[in-house]
Amino acid sequence: MSKYLFIISVIICNVAMFDVALADLPPDQLKEVNHLIDYVKDSHCIINRNGSNYPANEGVSHIKRKYDYFSDNINSSEDFIEYSASKSTMSGNYYTVTCPGKETVKTRDWLLAELKRFRSKQ
Repeated sequence: MSKYLFIISVIICNVAMFDVALADLPPDQLKEVNHLIDYVKDSHCIINRNGSNYPANEGVSHIKRKYDYFSDNINSSEDFIEYSASKSTMSGNYYTVTCPGKETVKTRDWLLAELKRFRSKQ
């Protein structure tokens, strides 16, 4: 029983840490970052990192982990995209995204375009 309690505690701490880190952003940018995370999650696209393809939900998990790691460097929505969703820290290779019926593009360009669209509607 305590093994399960430990696992649940670890999960709750990880979720809480992500929420605290996001809270460091100004309210307008927090709204934008949350929108971008939802945009990826709901996209039904495939994220390619270092030659491997991942469904959108796994892409979001990776983006969140990178956000948590680089949160001290992130002061804007553009920083969020650059540090969390643009390229591999290890290889330097850009991430790409392939959405149904569309060309493959860099995730950075895809998310910057969505950020611009989102801001224009605000």
